[in-house]
Amino acid sequence: MSTLYQSMRAHLVIFARRSGARITTFSRKQPTDWRPEQVRSPKGVLNSYFTDASAWEFFAAQIKDGQPIEIVNLNKPKGAKRYVMKINLEADRPQLYVKLQPGSGKIIGRSFHYSERGN
Repeated sequence: MSTLYQSMRAHLVIFARRSGARITTFSRKQPTDWRPEQVRSPKGVLNSYFTDASAWEFFAAQIKDGQPIEIVNLNKPKGAKRYVMKINLEADRPQLYVKLQPGSGKIIGRSFHYSERGN
């Protein structure tokens, strides 16, 4: 594992904020676990949950603000890099688990959900 360079962080922020550059489609080769509608937004009103768009904006802001990001290798597709963030949202909830995969001019949202065993 290593940390992400500042220049790559800037690219991730740009892609995350550009709707045409974001992908969350599930496939056998690139499985996703994308559930923003099940995660309570800390900035929303009482019992407000993330939307797809607010999830992308949230972690773009987290990346820009320096949230730690781990670089690890994916199992599917084998050897591809992924960027993982574990973010504390609320004291009484598990951490938010976010996994992103860089693509060619795109960013692939692989995970957005509360942290569970095996992440």
